[in-house]
Amino acid sequence: MELNNSIGITSTGDMGQGVAMCIKALGFNVCMASDGRSPRTRALGEKAGLTDCGSLEKLVQTCDMVLSVLDPGAAVTNARAIAAACKSTNRKIVFVDCNAIAPQTMSEIADIMTAVGCTVVDAGIIGPPPRNGAKQRFYVSGPNAHLMDRINSPQIIIRVAGEKIGDASAVKMCYAALTKGSIALGTELLIAARKLGVDKTLEAEFKSSQAELHESVLSRSASMPFKAYRWVPEMNEIAKTFEGAGLTPRIFQGASDLYAQIATTPQGKESPEEARNKKRSGNEVINGLADSIK
Repeated sequence: MELNNSIGITSTGDMGQGVAMCIKALGFNVCMASDGRSPRTRALGEKAGLTDCGSLEKLVQTCDMVLSVLDPGAAVTNARAIAAACKSTNRKIVFVDCNAIAPQTMSEIADIMTAVGCTVVDAGIIGPPPRNGAKQRFYVSGPNAHLMDRINSPQIIIRVAGEKIGDASAVKMCYAALTKGSIALGTELLIAARKLGVDKTLEAEFKSSQAELHESVLSRSASMPFKAYRWVPEMNEIAKTFEGAGLTPRIFQGASDLYAQIATTPQGKESPEEARNKKRSGNEVINGLADSIK
């Protein structure tokens, strides 16, 4: 399949902008559709120097390949909007869903896109936004996974997870279950310790017997609150994944509840830029959350 030089990104949020900049650095014309997006998302796209197509219709008319990178809770709605744009313009694109979603959700999206004649690639992103030399892995799967080789680079490393749609999403779900699931557990127990008045005693015990684990929880919690609202649907997708595998969904339903609580706090409502500028330590984040959650 021969594709043109234009690649679309459906949302240039924190992750989408980083991905877009890396793809642009490879020589592609990277496009966005700003209609209906927030001022911050538009500004991030403009800062990255992306071509603004305005509407989704213009985006699919311009680009042979479109990557969906956004809040996992909006993944299906976004796929339906892209499918509608393809149908109204009579375009058949390569649609790459890069969101943190369950294999079942990915299958639903694949059905939506193939119904309008589009080619689908399942992709799961592991790693931080690829800025300042940071690297991430794109696990891809499905019969057309090889189409993602065109953006393989030192910062976006393409790895094939399997031949089936859903395999890449499954890898992402299991990986995020450990990383974001452990952050939820660690954050909750540290908040509880402060509320119960035993935080200093517990900290001393952790430093003597679990120093590395304790420090890991604190360092990862420091940059979590402003992401919490996006991690709510991601935890629900992990719960859906595990339930589909015959396991209990309740562990990650609980993690979803915790992140929903955090999202309502002053820290949870900050923009990424605001939070990063404050440079809080892990202990400062935990103490602030403990004082905010009633």
